[in-house]
Amino acid sequence: MKVNRLRALRGPNLWSRHTALEATVTCEPHECDVRRLPGFDERLRQRFPQLGALPQPSTDGVLTMAHALEVAALALQTEAGCAVSFSRTIAAPEPGVFQVVVEYGVEDVGRAAFDAALQLLQAAQDDTPFDLQAVLAHLRELDEDLRLGPSTGSIVEAAVRRGIPYRRLTTGSLVQLGWGSQQRRIQAAECDSTSAIAESIAQDKELTKRLLHAVGVPVPLGRPVADAEDAWRAAQELGGAVVVKPRDGNQGKGVTVNVSTREQVLAAYEVAARYGSEVMIERYLPGIDFRLLVVGNRLVAAARRDPPLVIGDGVHTVRELVERVNADPRRGDGHATPLTRIRLDAIALERLAQQGLTPDDVPALGQRVVLRNNANLSTGGTATDVTDEVHPDVAQRAILAAMTVGLDVCGVDVVCQTVARPLEEQQGGIVEVNAAPGLRMHLSPSYGKGRDVGQAIIDHMFAPGQDGRIPLVAVTGTNGKTTTVRLTAHLMQRHGWRVGFTDTNGVYVQGRAIDTGDCSGPKSARRLLAHPDVDAAVLETARGGILREGLAFDRCHVGVVTNIGTGDHLGLNYITTAEDVGVLKRVIVQNVAPNGWTVLNAADPHCVAMAPLSPAPVIYFGPDAHHPVVATHRALGRRVVFVDHDAIVAAEGGWHMRLPLADIPLTDAGRIPFQVDNAMAAIAAAWGAGVSWSAVVEGLRTFEATAQAVPGRFNRFSYRGASLVADYGHNPDAIAALCRTVEAMPAGKRVVVISAAGDRRDQDIIEQGRLVGQTFDEVVLFEDACQRGRADGETIALLQRGLQGAPRTRWQTAVRGEFAAIDTALQRLQPGDLCLILVDQVAEALQHIQQRVAEASDTVAAAT
Repeated sequence: MKVNRLRALRGPNLWSRHTALEATVTCEPHECDVRRLPGFDERLRQRFPQLGALPQPSTDGVLTMAHALEVAALALQTEAGCAVSFSRTIAAPEPGVFQVVVEYGVEDVGRAAFDAALQLLQAAQDDTPFDLQAVLAHLRELDEDLRLGPSTGSIVEAAVRRGIPYRRLTTGSLVQLGWGSQQRRIQAAECDSTSAIAESIAQDKELTKRLLHAVGVPVPLGRPVADAEDAWRAAQELGGAVVVKPRDGNQGKGVTVNVSTREQVLAAYEVAARYGSEVMIERYLPGIDFRLLVVGNRLVAAARRDPPLVIGDGVHTVRELVERVNADPRRGDGHATPLTRIRLDAIALERLAQQGLTPDDVPALGQRVVLRNNANLSTGGTATDVTDEVHPDVAQRAILAAMTVGLDVCGVDVVCQTVARPLEEQQGGIVEVNAAPGLRMHLSPSYGKGRDVGQAIIDHMFAPGQDGRIPLVAVTGTNGKTTTVRLTAHLMQRHGWRVGFTDTNGVYVQGRAIDTGDCSGPKSARRLLAHPDVDAAVLETARGGILREGLAFDRCHVGVVTNIGTGDHLGLNYITTAEDVGVLKRVIVQNVAPNGWTVLNAADPHCVAMAPLSPAPVIYFGPDAHHPVVATHRALGRRVVFVDHDAIVAAEGGWHMRLPLADIPLTDAGRIPFQVDNAMAAIAAAWGAGVSWSAVVEGLRTFEATAQAVPGRFNRFSYRGASLVADYGHNPDAIAALCRTVEAMPAGKRVVVISAAGDRRDQDIIEQGRLVGQTFDEVVLFEDACQRGRADGETIALLQRGLQGAPRTRWQTAVRGEFAAIDTALQRLQPGDLCLILVDQVAEALQHIQQRVAEASDTVAAAT
């Protein structure tokens, strides 16, 4: 079996809403029915007993190696602990070729599982070894390394429940919540509102203690020390037991508590010095270690933390007792599990020595053997939820500590006998304040009730009713997408929003290009949605991006499908019919928010067929009020946009708004039918997005099809008394619409400059030649700068086949280069003629045309 292509679908896609890997594979003839491979199924299950059942044979009774790959790639992930469930295998038109789709949670884990599945199937075919346990261990380790940790994960899960979109910005824990101007960011359990100053204070234990003491929060006294001898002097000054810790430490690393002898203090100093630039000595507070979590100005969770320990049974050694405790499935390495394995490292050995024990000693029955002084979960400690026991005075002290340092998400470490009594009554105190606190102990405590602290952080970051979203309009279809995008963006801008949009010319924010080129795919969309100055976004969503990577968003507020053509991109990526194109484009429709709107072309049956799949209500736009789809929808009191004589009308129930075509220059007072369609689509989109009608009216009046406003979309120029039209029409449907429009325009002679994209089917290129041959008197042919796999002269030959027997064309020529073709056509024009230039390199061609127009104007001016 050969893998021809493997790509990651990182958003809602043709197959599902899940992120997934899509592979195109070719099966050898003997792999097209694995049931005929002797012993294959038995060997496969010997190597992977947890595989489960292979899918039922397809309708033709065949079960291929591709189906086995699908099941194995999914099962390896599930066995490794990944929460995935969707997979599918689809036969391609070519014999033996299949598309295998397998959901993933973490892309690199999905890819590794896919590669392992291929190795598994090969091993089963060849009867060679396959180390299942090593593969699963690798997948688990990779998944733990790359997936969001429990703290960040809990916040993201809470955001998803609130309907807030998210995007990981790094492979670490930096996450964007929301879009555009409504976005927020988190890193681990830290919010973007946490100041660097507050974080710096929290890292400075001595400064933190002084600030808290100044506002009346009880803290243990102490000071920083210069060296080990100074540490011993500080301990003597304080008297009694002390705590030795790094001044800027975290996660309890390098902390030693309850030491009093010179030897103990010096040893503890050496440990602390390894984890911080300075070492603190402070008075030891006897009692229990508690962690209080403050979010905003509320205490949201509290846990008692116990150090890692084992209980002697009089039979097993300390080492054996630790191994038994670590066998708890809740314990693991790192932060992915609720508990961490206990380590018998140098610190543990020192703590054992203080109790007169070694790892190979057998503690007495019931003897508590403490393996660390600190109670951090990251070093093997346990947590018990005590949120409901916290005394109001203790909660207030914790909140005051967080506010004094300036942390809005804060872990407050308290040492006292109980949190049920005020700290002052029991000589308790706050020993540390932590930025970016770990949330594991509150989410999944060892004992007691888990607390949804992720939700508390989200509620702090987003006010009630906010979901971090901005109005998002996604536009797809065969023709008219770019014009619809740009007009919709213009209408939204008139509403007062700061608008960003993407299209085949670039990425724009408030009219400024931040990228150029074809930006109609998901990467450009994600870039725009991360821009902090965008209040509303309009995204051109081309077929290529949907196929290649899926959508850049989980759902949009308005989804627009302008039309479905019959001759654009067919034959690519197994999209062979207009119905296939419709299935692909309806991905937009299927992912409109239920409280949003879907805008569909009522005159296009493929668009109308999408309506039942829309989670949101539909706005239809159509040619007139009597069109059956428009009339039926309007009779039901639903939103419609249609043409009524000399105006576009928007109607819903008994209400309507009339927009005269004479006030919509884009349509040339209604004389350009496809621009009327584009205007209706944009009006419907703006209506769905909540744009005011005064903004719609003003926006329509001030938008023209200039080379600046909509480059390459029916841009008109005057050249020596002749009319020029530049357009990016590049498929038979677009060219047919242009031909109808040009034919209705007065002209002495009609000339066209035309090329064809090499990745279209032969019959589509031939059809383009046939269409222009019915409308234009003269034809100038050239080849695209990028021929997309075609040989020199091939596209021109196909266009010429279409021109054979053309009823209108009297003269034609083929010219090398787009600019030379334009110049050839211009030289043949007389006053009153009309020339349609079907541009390839839009920006460059428009610049060339504008230069020639300017030169002609200068010549006329000089002559007069």
